[in-house]
Amino acid sequence: MNSVKPYRFIISGGGTGGHMYPALAIAHAIRLEWPEAKILFVGALGKIEMDKVPAHGFPIKGLWIAGFQRGQLRRNILFGVKLLWSLLHSLFILLGHRPHMAIGTGGFASGPLLFMAQLFGVKTLVQEQNSYPGVTNRFLGKKANIVSVAYSRMDRFFASEKVKFTGNPIRKSVLHLPKPNAALKQKLGLDPDRPVLLMLGGSLGARKLNELMASHHESFLACGYQIIWQCGQLYRDTYFPMQKEGLKIVDFISQMDEVYAVSDVIISRAGAGTLSELSCVGKPAILIPSINVAENHQYKNALAFEEHQAAVLIQESEADEVFESQVCQLLNDAQRQLHMGQNMKSLAKPEATETIVEYIKELLP
Repeated sequence: MNSVKPYRFIISGGGTGGHMYPALAIAHAIRLEWPEAKILFVGALGKIEMDKVPAHGFPIKGLWIAGFQRGQLRRNILFGVKLLWSLLHSLFILLGHRPHMAIGTGGFASGPLLFMAQLFGVKTLVQEQNSYPGVTNRFLGKKANIVSVAYSRMDRFFASEKVKFTGNPIRKSVLHLPKPNAALKQKLGLDPDRPVLLMLGGSLGARKLNELMASHHESFLACGYQIIWQCGQLYRDTYFPMQKEGLKIVDFISQMDEVYAVSDVIISRAGAGTLSELSCVGKPAILIPSINVAENHQYKNALAFEEHQAAVLIQESEADEVFESQVCQLLNDAQRQLHMGQNMKSLAKPEATETIVEYIKELLP
């Protein structure tokens, strides 16, 4: 471990777990390397990070900011006001904390905070999780000192000398899963003798995935599986009443390592952070990319995994017709599950967070 230095960091990333968890992973790694470092998070008011980050022991300040809604003019009326206010608020945060470095992992607050940091000469690292970066990170990447990426050929979007192929940082707990024994299943309220199908809808929830599971879960139960269904916070009142034997419905999963450990097959969106975790977990997956993302990047993420025979890709437009049959085929084919899990594991980059910290060291005085 390096000698203690009073380094100060600002980390901005959130809006969804896909942006927040990489930010937390980096923060924990920084704290491990420099125990006396001062780490401040900046998030968006009303978003998941405002509750979850303090629970991990880090202070956070919130910006009054939201994303620009394409094609929804009425919802963008206050966008300019919020952006200007957030830029001004970011300036005061920077003056108060005086960071040696600012790190952005994406999300609404990341743009204003990193822009102001770059404007005033603070060294910045942008962590891009996806195979196709959004507009904000492409803009921030122009002046960032380092752009940490998880996919190849990212020099199409960023200056090649800035691009560092690190992989996506993930929660440490995911790298060291507990043994999936009967006791662990019983702790989670599961039948110790039945395999587990896990559906991940994200912290807020995925409407289409919820609709598909609501329509077809009986077929999966008939295959001999029990189901953990993460419906998300926005949908808990809609789907919680459907719970019954073999069908466990939750809105948020705090002990993700335990749930991953007991799961045999996983259904998920194709956010980059989730895919990075799934590859380290090494379980077969059925990926249904969201169509409500910039540049269709989830489809491009999922396609890379399908081409490696690590996952089944189902496009949302065809899901109503093929979802049940594709899931049942995989549930009933143990050999295919084993093969896909091995291929998934081969895509893992478990040292991503530590690699990012090594690049951070290069930028610090």
